[in-house]
Amino acid sequence: MIKIRSVYTVGQINAYVKNMFTQDYLLQSVFVKGEVSNCKYHSSGHIYFTLKDPKGTISCVMFAGNRKGLSFRMQDGQQVIVGGTVDVYERDGKYQLYARQIILDGAGRLYEEYERLKRELEELGMFAKEYKQPIPKYVRTLGVVTARTGAAVRDVIQIAKRRNPYVQIILYPAIVQGEEAVPSIVNGIHALEAMNVDVMIVGRGGGSIEDLWAFNERAVAEAVFHCSVPIISAVGHETDTTIIDFVSDLRAPTPSAAAELATWDVRELTERMASYGMALNSGINRAIDRKRSILERLKRQIGMVNPAARIRGYRQHHVQLQDRLNGEMRKLLTAKRHALELYVTKMKGLSPLEKLSSGYSYVENAGGRNVRSVSQVQKGDLIRINVRDGKIEAKVTDVTCAGLTNEKA
Repeated sequence: MIKIRSVYTVGQINAYVKNMFTQDYLLQSVFVKGEVSNCKYHSSGHIYFTLKDPKGTISCVMFAGNRKGLSFRMQDGQQVIVGGTVDVYERDGKYQLYARQIILDGAGRLYEEYERLKRELEELGMFAKEYKQPIPKYVRTLGVVTARTGAAVRDVIQIAKRRNPYVQIILYPAIVQGEEAVPSIVNGIHALEAMNVDVMIVGRGGGSIEDLWAFNERAVAEAVFHCSVPIISAVGHETDTTIIDFVSDLRAPTPSAAAELATWDVRELTERMASYGMALNSGINRAIDRKRSILERLKRQIGMVNPAARIRGYRQHHVQLQDRLNGEMRKLLTAKRHALELYVTKMKGLSPLEKLSSGYSYVENAGGRNVRSVSQVQKGDLIRINVRDGKIEAKVTDVTCAGLTNEKA
């Protein structure tokens, strides 16, 4: 009977194998050369294919996110070099090559040379932003280093003239492919630099890495870097990247885009100038209105400080004060007159003469004192009786107290 010490699940074995692949540094970044077979483009954007040679096959997949670097359409039978990671797909328990980049075989040596020169120039600082020259906003002369014929030069001229018909385009017809391409491109850059153009476009249309290789040469990169005129690189299509793209002052994805970046749009400038003119006129009108308001205020202030006006103002104020004083005096006199009339009326009520006129009389003794009580006189005393129209001299013949009757005089 077989003795079983440990039992593992399929998933555990697959995970263990996957971990072994993950820890192998070599398998994390590897380039594999072979022939493409069973190539399928999935609707999700992924590419599934098999890489084979006379001694074996390996399953491969390139996910959609990595397809940016793929500059051609893969087909069965192509000889390619695939760079990526070898890893295990746990669910199926099989390993495969996860591709990050794919190049046609024959270009592998050039690609290695490209990466080597790129690293070297980057270490020298030729890619640094500090050395990038700004592209002039308004250019009058545009230099173009490209082939005399082809889509690239037609696109540049057509778009530049459409955007700005006044710009002068100077074309240096360079050889852009083959053994003579490098000196031709370098001579073109130097020639247009000597003509003191405002900005320069250096590029060509698309092609394979071999076709574009002249723009990956050190001599061309150094000519671009040391040029005193700002240079826009425009090599190939958007997915093509060359050494001068890193060295130039600005990279355009296509020659057409380079023409748009190098020239300003006259229509946009005209509209902007019209807008500026309207804003300027509006600002001037507002400034005039403000100054006019200030002038009117100053006129009023001058009128207020004019001596004649101030005298008129003081005189008017004096008249108003005088009218107020007269009014207050009239009110005061009226009030005093009313008070006096009240006093007169009250005095009349207290006056002996008024009392006498009403039928009353005023009695005095011989000493002139007012007699108010029977106790102040005696029988035989002389008294004086004051009536309304005179005085009566009399002699007391009898004194009668309240309720009593004395003997008559």
